[in-house]
Amino acid sequence: MSSGPQVQAVPVLAPQVQRNNLSGTRQERSQGRSLGRSATAAARVHERLRDDILSLALPPGASLSENDLARSFGVSRTPVREALLRLSDENLVEIVPKSGTTVSRIPYAKLGEAIVIRRALEEVAVRKAAERASKSQITGLHAIIERQREAELANDAEAFHHADEALHAAIAEAAGYPGIWVLVRQVKFHVDRFRRLTLPQEGRIARVIEEHEAVVEAIARHDPDAALRAIDHHLDGLQGSLPDIRSLTPDYFTDEDEV
Repeated sequence: MSSGPQVQAVPVLAPQVQRNNLSGTRQERSQGRSLGRSATAAARVHERLRDDILSLALPPGASLSENDLARSFGVSRTPVREALLRLSDENLVEIVPKSGTTVSRIPYAKLGEAIVIRRALEEVAVRKAAERASKSQITGLHAIIERQREAELANDAEAFHHADEALHAAIAEAAGYPGIWVLVRQVKFHVDRFRRLTLPQEGRIARVIEEHEAVVEAIARHDPDAALRAIDHHLDGLQGSLPDIRSLTPDYFTDEDEV
């Protein structure tokens, strides 16, 4: 006689083992959520502090307290500490054990180098934009210039700064090289703090708008050589103001290459 189909026994976990496995799974999920919340909180604190440092809302040399920041953000000290460590890696804060944390001063020796790097990248962008920008992209560039004029009339330096950033990003986009502006932003964070110091100067914003207009008009005429001259003139003005701004706010700068 043939035997019936063989049925393979399936092991059944004892109830206690099942409960332990479920408990472990819940614990792992809970730990994962906790780590996720901590990472999210650290990223939020980092972004806000970085923005405040670059905008000079937190000026160079300002003291930062982990306890005060934790209370301000409504988080524990752990994400604050993680955010400060990241800012230290970016040379935007200085952490001295047993002494505290301060906003880094602007390394004067690094500014000229950062502007040179920015010039090399933006020269490529404006030349290419002048060769290939579409009508709609040129219209968009003119619209950003209008936003800058509105910010000037409103005496809104923050809005002007954001429109300035948008213009350079749009030029890189029109060039077909949006990554160029990503690279520029990675090297110019100290320059951004310096630029914020230049904006209150009488007539400074108006001059920058004129320089931007010259760049955009050259792009609109599809004249790469004129666009190149215009961007060089624009960045020459920024570099030329370095000594004057430093003399007005010496406490904001350091002669060291790195902080």
